[in-house]
Amino acid sequence: MERQKTLIYVVTEDWYFWLHRLAIGQAALAAGYRVIVCARVQAHGEILTGLGFTVVALPWRRGGGKLTNEIKSLWVLWRLFRRERPDIVHSIALKAIIYGGLMARLAGVKARVSTVAGLGYVFTSHSLKARILGRPVLAALALGMRGTGALVTLENPDDGKRLAAGGAIRPDQVALICCCGVDTDRFAPVPEPAGVPIVAMACRLVRDKGPAVAVAAMRRLRAEGVPIRFLLAGGTDKGSADSHTEEEVLGWVAEGLVEWVGHISDVAAFWQASHMAVYPSRYGEGVPKTLLEAASCARPVVTTDMPGCREALVDGVTGFLVPVDDDAAVADRLKQLAGDPALRARMGQAARAKALAEFADAHVQAGMLRVYWEVLGG
Repeated sequence: MERQKTLIYVVTEDWYFWLHRLAIGQAALAAGYRVIVCARVQAHGEILTGLGFTVVALPWRRGGGKLTNEIKSLWVLWRLFRRERPDIVHSIALKAIIYGGLMARLAGVKARVSTVAGLGYVFTSHSLKARILGRPVLAALALGMRGTGALVTLENPDDGKRLAAGGAIRPDQVALICCCGVDTDRFAPVPEPAGVPIVAMACRLVRDKGPAVAVAAMRRLRAEGVPIRFLLAGGTDKGSADSHTEEEVLGWVAEGLVEWVGHISDVAAFWQASHMAVYPSRYGEGVPKTLLEAASCARPVVTTDMPGCREALVDGVTGFLVPVDDDAAVADRLKQLAGDPALRARMGQAARAKALAEFADAHVQAGMLRVYWEVLGG
C-alpha cells in the first residue's frame, strides 16, 4: 500500500487560507494527501480541523511583530518539517515564502511550491521605506524559492518578470496559474435588482485597495446628480498600518456617499444584490478574488490597470480598466454602466463566461494538483 503523502501549507493567517485557498486544500484532501495548515490561528482553527486539516499555530503577524515571536515561528516551522518529513511544503505569499521556504530547505524538504499572490507594498510603492526594503526582500525570497525541487506559481506575468529581474527566481521554475478560484455554482447570476443602480465593493478597508478612490468617484457622481448607490462591504484591518480607520469610514457614511455593511457572511448575495462592481486597487496583487466573485455573478467591474487586476477582466468586454488613483475615470465608467442596462447585461454575460472558463474552482484545483504532481517528479 502506498504511503500517504503529506502536504504542508504555510500561510500568514488562518482566515486567509479559509477565504482564499480552502478549495485547493480540500482538493488535496480528496486526492489523498494528509494536509497540515500552518498559520496564525484566530477564528478558523477549529473550522479547518473539522474539515479534516491538521492546524499548527504560528506566533507571527503579517506585518511583523516581536522579534522573539518571529524567531519562534522559524523554530516551529523547522521542527515541524523535521518531524513530519512532508512530501511537499507549499508556502503562499511573501512572508510565508521567506520563512516557510527557507526552513523547508534547511530541513531537507525536497519538493517545495511557492505561490506569489501579488508583490504588494514593497514592490509597488515609491516610498523610501519600500525602496530600502526591496533588495533585501528579493534576496530573502531567492533563499525561499530557489533550489532543487522548487516550483513557483504566479497569478500574473508582471510578477514573474519583476522577480526574475531581481534574481529571486529562474524562468524555468515558474508556472503561471491562478491559485485562487471561485465557486461558480454558489456565485451564480441572478437578474439585477430593481431600483437605482448599485455599485458594490468588497474588501479589507486598506488604502491600497482603493476604497477612498471609489468614494471620491461617488462624490463626483453625486455632484453631477447621477442616480447611483454605493454599497461597501468589509472591515477595517487593525493588523495593517495601511488600514482606514472606522472614523474615516463613518465619515463617508455621514457624507451620504457610502452604505457600509461591514463584514458579510453571504458574499454571493452581496454581488447578486448589485448592478456592477468597483475595485480601484493601488498595488500589485495576484488575481483579486473579489473580482472573480463579481464576474462569476455576471456583474461588470471597474478596476485599475494593475498587475492581477488586469488579468481578471477583458477591458471593454467584461468591464473597464482605469488608471491608478484616477477617481474621475472611475466616475466616468460607473456613470456609463449605471446609465446603460444593455451594456451591463452584455459585459456581465462575458464576465461570467470568462469566470467559468478560467477561474472556476474545479479548473484551479486541477491545475494546482498538476503542480504537486510535477514537483514530486511526475
